[in-house]
Amino acid sequence: MRTFLWFLLAATVLVSPIIAQETAAPVTRQSVKPGINKPFLDPKLEVEEWIERFEVESREIVQAKDEILKELNLSPGQRIGDIGAGTGLFVAPFSRAVGEKGWVYAVDIVPRFVERYGKIIDILHLQNVTPVLCGQDDVRLPPGSIDVAFVCDVYHHFEYPDQSLASIHEALVPGGKLVVIDFERIPGKSREWLLGHVRAGKEVFREEVEKAGFHFVKEASIPTFEENYYLVFER
Repeated sequence: MRTFLWFLLAATVLVSPIIAQETAAPVTRQSVKPGINKPFLDPKLEVEEWIERFEVESREIVQAKDEILKELNLSPGQRIGDIGAGTGLFVAPFSRAVGEKGWVYAVDIVPRFVERYGKIIDILHLQNVTPVLCGQDDVRLPPGSIDVAFVCDVYHHFEYPDQSLASIHEALVPGGKLVVIDFERIPGKSREWLLGHVRAGKEVFREEVEKAGFHFVKEASIPTFEENYYLVFER
């Protein structure tokens, strides 16, 4: 069954751009941070290199993984979209949290990351995870297919936030939650790398999400966070 669902979603990913071209009017869009995803679109991308970067213990979200899972408070039977799942740090924990009646969609723009999710599924015998290759402006999940959208250290990589948020909004059920974890960007306080890499601060990102039709719920406190924040929105 898992293989069939994976095949079905992969087929949808392949044909959906063609359908959109045939049925939708042209949409003018402009990147808010041109080139930010260029390293991930390199066909020679080395997954092991990114595992070393993304899953190192010094990274805040790695240190805070258990705290993040506790705050998410996923329930058996829920469906979660890990949007920009990267090297798959949360794939197995999410799979365990939602149980055999729940589902995890591990979503990313990087083909080799998506291939890695398949390997994680096979090695750990996960029966409730579907890898999804998404677009840069569309998460490519069916309408009403998830209860929670998890966007961790990824929102600042949305080149087309209006379109990406619209697709997340459509994928969530009414009342579904959107969790955004990203970096504080405070001139004079944040590291120079963050100031150059992250295009805007928390207030701007929150405004963009609310403009997309989401209701702000709260900012959660994660004790080990120093550079990150955790925002919760509702569809």
